[in-house]
Amino acid sequence: MSGLIFTSPWLLLGLVALPALWWLLRAVPPAPLTRRFPGVALLLGLPDPEAESARTPWWLLLLRALAVAAAILGFAGPILNSQQQTTGDQPLLILVDGSWAQAPDWPATRARIAALAAEGDRPVAVESLTTPSPDGPLFRRPSEVEGTIAAMSPAAWEPTDPAEWLETLTGTFDTVWLSDGLDRDSRSVVTAALQQHGQVRVIQSPRTVLALRPPVFTGGAVSLTALRSDAGPEATVPVMAHGTDPNGLGRVLATADATFASGDTTAEVSFTLPPEMLKRITRFELGTAPSAGATALADDGLRRREIALIPPAGAGEAVNLLSPLHYLRQALAPEADLIETDIATALRANPDVVVLIDSATLTPDETDNLLNWINDGGLLLRFAGPRLAASDLGRGGEDPLLPVRLRAGGRTIGGALSWGEPKTLAAFPENSPFHGLAVPDDVTVSAQVIAQPDPNLAPRVIAQLSDGTPLVTRNFIGQGQVVLFHVTASPDWSNLPLSGLFVQMLERLTLASGGAITADELEGTRWTPDEVLDAFGTLHNSDGLGAVDGAALATAEPSATTPPGLYAGGGRRVALNAVGPEATLHPAVWPAFVAVEGIEGAGAIALRPWLLAAAIVFLLLDTLATLALSGRIRRTGVAAVLAALVLAQPQPSAAQEFDQGFAISATSQVVLAHVASGDAQTDAVVAAGLAGLSDALAQRTTVVTSRPILVDLETDELAFFPLLYWPITAQSPLPSREAYQRLNRYLRTGGMIVFDTRDADLGNFGATPASRRLQEISVALDIPALEVMPSDHILNRSFYLLDGAPGRFTTGATWVEATPAGDPVDGMPFRNLNDNVTPVVIGSNDWAGAWAKRPDGAPMLPVGRGLAGDRQREMALRFGINLVMHVLTGNYKSDQVHVPELLNRLGN
Repeated sequence: MSGLIFTSPWLLLGLVALPALWWLLRAVPPAPLTRRFPGVALLLGLPDPEAESARTPWWLLLLRALAVAAAILGFAGPILNSQQQTTGDQPLLILVDGSWAQAPDWPATRARIAALAAEGDRPVAVESLTTPSPDGPLFRRPSEVEGTIAAMSPAAWEPTDPAEWLETLTGTFDTVWLSDGLDRDSRSVVTAALQQHGQVRVIQSPRTVLALRPPVFTGGAVSLTALRSDAGPEATVPVMAHGTDPNGLGRVLATADATFASGDTTAEVSFTLPPEMLKRITRFELGTAPSAGATALADDGLRRREIALIPPAGAGEAVNLLSPLHYLRQALAPEADLIETDIATALRANPDVVVLIDSATLTPDETDNLLNWINDGGLLLRFAGPRLAASDLGRGGEDPLLPVRLRAGGRTIGGALSWGEPKTLAAFPENSPFHGLAVPDDVTVSAQVIAQPDPNLAPRVIAQLSDGTPLVTRNFIGQGQVVLFHVTASPDWSNLPLSGLFVQMLERLTLASGGAITADELEGTRWTPDEVLDAFGTLHNSDGLGAVDGAALATAEPSATTPPGLYAGGGRRVALNAVGPEATLHPAVWPAFVAVEGIEGAGAIALRPWLLAAAIVFLLLDTLATLALSGRIRRTGVAAVLAALVLAQPQPSAAQEFDQGFAISATSQVVLAHVASGDAQTDAVVAAGLAGLSDALAQRTTVVTSRPILVDLETDELAFFPLLYWPITAQSPLPSREAYQRLNRYLRTGGMIVFDTRDADLGNFGATPASRRLQEISVALDIPALEVMPSDHILNRSFYLLDGAPGRFTTGATWVEATPAGDPVDGMPFRNLNDNVTPVVIGSNDWAGAWAKRPDGAPMLPVGRGLAGDRQREMALRFGINLVMHVLTGNYKSDQVHVPELLNRLGN
């Protein structure tokens, strides 16, 4: 608990003497003696220039008492907000919630755990409620738990039921509970149980916990709900949609803002994206405080299904309502993306469903390719027609692309197998995907192809007529299936395509090959963890975790056995997110007897200087008041003196204090600065990237840097910084005239600006919104002639030997100051200006994105794939180090070309 302590508390005994001092002070000045003398009458009315009080006024006594009390308290050494020590005789249990909600503050949490364990010399045990020890806390010497603390990390799920763990608690011990700040039912139970063993103290971060519910795809848009634990004032947080670009590289595909209204704990946000982009989205993430709870994974339920329509040979569009494709388009287009092409082209697009309409003849290659596609999880949906009825397909034996064998001919009115009248549909059986759909009485069938009776027919029928004749049959092949409607896709043989039931039946079938996976579909299946989510919101390999039963996965809560992540099965993937679709966040509520403090702890403030200064001020006021009472100075003089003292104190200017603090922070060490891009998320990535580069500089060079600073071009002094990193977006603001003057002065006096459009030079420079914005910004800048960085440029050898400037991308060109006219000196491709440092570097490879790290040290953004990506990230770091070393050392490497000549002269 934070509070007030005294370094010399025994001096406080002096306060007991204050009443005695009261009487002592009354005697100063002493009361005058009374003597009666008749001649005094002659002095009546004459002024006395040296009057003395008969008694000290009460307010002067109070002023002197305050001066003495302030002096006593000051010398006692009071310290405000001192942190309570955990030393004592009892063992200490350090209990951590260890959930994803602690991930943003985990470095501070782990440091606090280590500090708590190091206090005193009593036994210490460290426990996490997300992964509690089955045998209970093990108390050891502080030195023996250092390794355990260093290896600790939060889990991607919340604490489970602690009942079994509480039963393992025995003996007497004190507890320090590091909470994640979220309320849950088990808090009161655990608190009461710990109180029975000793004192309980709570430490938790004041940070508001943020989370995302899973995405929901409705009406062509993806909707998400952002959550916060505290109903505070209005706030806006960015939500980013991460995915892969056409080259397979991970990047942010879209960004939207979630705005919490004042007093609300939920905020809605939606993304309307084209289907080709929607298919590439892998996750959504809140732009602040990354964690598993602030990450919503996307699975197959997010994307629109792709359905390939393969028209029959010779199908025309002369009369639209007679087209076999018309009714399928009307039924499927609202919920799916349709492709109308041939089989070979369709399979290259890897659709979810392929629809064959009255197709009787396929080439061997088409048959083999379709079979391979079905085995991998595809759905082949076929419709009958005159061609299929007239062919021999499926007559002699089972055809692999038909669910059942067919009889020769068909069943029509007036034929050998004629009905007296069109037949209606029977209710759908329980094993049918259409089970539960209402069957209209007016839907009839007048013709169809007939299934050949055999022992395999009954389990393959999923819809039939009222007389038991199969209408729709299905057969599973590998991980996929083949479904046959025994009628046409047009009203030629049935009015089914004219009904709403047709739309519902197609929807049920296509949902089985795309879209959200229902609990019924999970029943009886096995799902293997493909990628699992850690507490910091990063996906990792599952490391051989066992398969999970589908029924259990449908109702699973994230835990050690079912961690959040992506689960694969049947050619599909389903996401289990750390935060469920109905989740809410509430701040933790603690009993009044439990002391709660922040994770960082309030800064300790020594009050001694302030109290001693107050004592001096009181004594000064006492002196002035005494002089005034004795008549030595007039009271108006006292007021004038006090006013002069007040006016003589320097009146601090907020701007001056800011400038002074800014100057100190910018010049105490080398500082890498960046300019606002107009996008908060981009600025956060750049700050993390410069911090990652600073860490690499400290590890590999003698350059030690402070934390990166975001500079304001309108107010901040730029001369403090050797380098400005300026990420360009389409929203980047244009500097004012005064800011341009600052920038040009900065460029002329040795500064370097690194412009990064982060667009991989797509379509060449000037073809993207960011590069066009850079052109607008650079018009008023004093930038010299530029050229693509040559291979012998000093940037390629100022520290590491490189052959390029890779970042998250490698395709963009890097522009630097052009080589001067004439024959340049080898190794000096600059003007004789700025100590031979190129004043600008322009690129598009997103260097900061490659340097950026999360709080846990993991890369913030992906770079490439596998080992090649790791190598690319390393090369990007090396280029960043070269960049800083170049701007700091100037022509050092250029001068090295003269070393042989200098040595030769020395030898002579």
